Amino acid sequence: MSIQKISDGVLLVVLPKEPQLRDELAKINETVCSRSESNVIIDFSFVEIITSSSISNLIILQDLLSKRGRKLVLCNVALPTRGIFRTVGLEKLFDFAADKSSALAIIQRTEQLRSPRTVGKEDPDD
Repeated sequence: MSIQKISDGVLLVVLPKEPQLRDELAKINETVCSRSESNVIIDFSFVEIITSSSISNLIILQDLLSKRGRKLVLCNVALPTRGIFRTVGLEKLFDFAADKSSALAIIQRTEQLRSPRTVGKEDPDD
């Protein structure tokens, strides 16, 4: 697994294959706890299948980030793995992106929506 800072406030995590995946996700949760200002993109390029234990760790990570107003985006998720998320009813819990660039764009859009309006700018509704 590798964790890289790809921009201000965004960590990219490239996951390994199972069986290491579960332990690596637990380490990611610990890392995120110490970096409260980070959004996280998880790259599933090397993941062929995901276990229930790994899904549990992803749910924990999603919850940690959500409570801090941060975003988790999963990218490069293979069709069989995406099907597992759909089957267990968790597809709507996570944001999915085709690749790292798309994932970063999702985070940037979310950050822009969260930014306060420019002070001094006239509101046309006034």
